[in-house]
Amino acid sequence: MDKISNIEWALDSEYILCGLYKRAMVQAWSLSQPEWTCKIDEGPAGIAHARWSPDSRHIITTSDFQLRLTVWSLVNTACIHIQWPKHASKGVSFTQDGKFAAIATRRDCKDYVNLLSCHTWEVMGTFTVDTIDLADLEWSPNDSAIVVWDSPLEYKVLIYSPDGRCLFKYQAYDSWLGVKTVAWSPCSQFLAVGSYDQTLRTLNHLTWKPFAEFVHVSTVRGPASAVVFKEVEEPWHLDVSGLHLNDDSAHDIQDGKPENGAEGHSRVRYKVVELPVNVSSQKHPVDKPNPKQGIGLLAWSRDSQYLFTRNDNMPTALWIWDICRLELAALLIQKEPIRAAAWDPVYPRVALCTGSSHLYMWTPSGACCVNIPLPQFVVSDLKWNPDGTSMLLKDRESFCCTFVPMLPEFNDDETNEE
Repeated sequence: MDKISNIEWALDSEYILCGLYKRAMVQAWSLSQPEWTCKIDEGPAGIAHARWSPDSRHIITTSDFQLRLTVWSLVNTACIHIQWPKHASKGVSFTQDGKFAAIATRRDCKDYVNLLSCHTWEVMGTFTVDTIDLADLEWSPNDSAIVVWDSPLEYKVLIYSPDGRCLFKYQAYDSWLGVKTVAWSPCSQFLAVGSYDQTLRTLNHLTWKPFAEFVHVSTVRGPASAVVFKEVEEPWHLDVSGLHLNDDSAHDIQDGKPENGAEGHSRVRYKVVELPVNVSSQKHPVDKPNPKQGIGLLAWSRDSQYLFTRNDNMPTALWIWDICRLELAALLIQKEPIRAAAWDPVYPRVALCTGSSHLYMWTPSGACCVNIPLPQFVVSDLKWNPDGTSMLLKDRESFCCTFVPMLPEFNDDETNEE
């Protein structure tokens, strides 16, 4: 059985990409034409990462050791090579309209940003950036700026215009580990910067200066409006004294294992906990590299009103912040460390997984736990379909597609708008 390294929806929802990096291979399938398949084999060059282009008709792969980046066309089977990409899975960003790409490269001990046309895949321009070791870059959603940040050893966030002018340089502190995650709000008015000091800072697009800081504390005492959801496991209490069961049914109940593979002895749900509440924290040894602390997971909701964070030394907690009120809106405390979390691309709804047989979801009106009715299937990663109607759930060696129903609160909002 081949190990799946990565899965990804095409933006038009017509194709699914599956990366088998150990075999230096990428496969793609069409949902509308099941007989259509595509296989890309890089051979000795290997494949470190693969992604879709915005037009959903090209697959972009990065070879091992970042020797080259290759654009593969699904239309005419042509391929274009770009030398010396800086990273395998990072350092590539596209404009919102999908017409241009920014790709980080490095040569002669200097970092560069290459701007490419996604129509011809030709280099339109190149400029150097003031970084020691560029960590990543990202276009703003309105395509007016590119944010570049340095490695954790140097706290430096740089805002560039597409013509290469440096608009602003931000540094919160020095002499310690710096930036860990960066994310634009969908409205392009805010830039969130997560740091190793366990603090989230949000910058505005007018002065590029921070207007709010969110600290992840071990004891949460407020605000009073914040809701804390804690995952709990409870045994089933089922009174069968008045039931008449045949031998097969009685055997199933004694085993406690229904046919769909779900656990029969207990159920998992969220319990609302009153403030104050303590969040378990891990202390990383000071003599080991790559400390598991700081804001390792960060993302904005589609309407730019909420953003969630995961502080890596508090791996079981997902913090959801309300930007309109500049305060904590909700805190989800899981039994196991959070593996992945992602916002619904359309509505303010977040899904997360912890490497268990359950899927967890949060909306402004509440949170829920959903059992996966597949035997021996544990969710280690998830990806939303761009239209928000379904998700891909990834296990170690398999994946499944789940359809997500529209919640009543969102249907009511659409009715009121009409």
